[in-house]
Amino acid sequence: MSIESEILESYKVVAVVGLSPNPERESHRVGKYMKEQGYRIIPVNPTAKEVLGEVCYPDLLAVPESVEVVDIFRRSEDVPPIVDQAIKVHAKAVWMQEGIVNEEAAAVARQAGVLVVMDRCIKKAHEELVGE
Repeated sequence: MSIESEILESYKVVAVVGLSPNPERESHRVGKYMKEQGYRIIPVNPTAKEVLGEVCYPDLLAVPESVEVVDIFRRSEDVPPIVDQAIKVHAKAVWMQEGIVNEEAAAVARQAGVLVVMDRCIKKAHEELVGE
């Protein structure tokens, strides 16, 4: 089993860092799709109060419930502090969307026992998994 399918099949609570309230943005489309597929979506965006009908949090440390997967829609250089927070909240996986790669942050996450996916869309991976 690939790391991607292991994450998608094992974990259902996904904090989406950089989830935009704008329906035109890729992060919004991906979050909406994952929610429709039965995942619990937790928006993380310091500039929004609510996205997809869910309360939005300014960062991972502010989320009052357990986070399993941290899906990142931020620039590659913004990833390290997000990974640090993911480790602090005991996330099981960090998923960097297409075009997002940070080898140093990935190494830190792996060293902490966190699964890592880089440069891959979680929605596309899910569609492949379920055969859409």
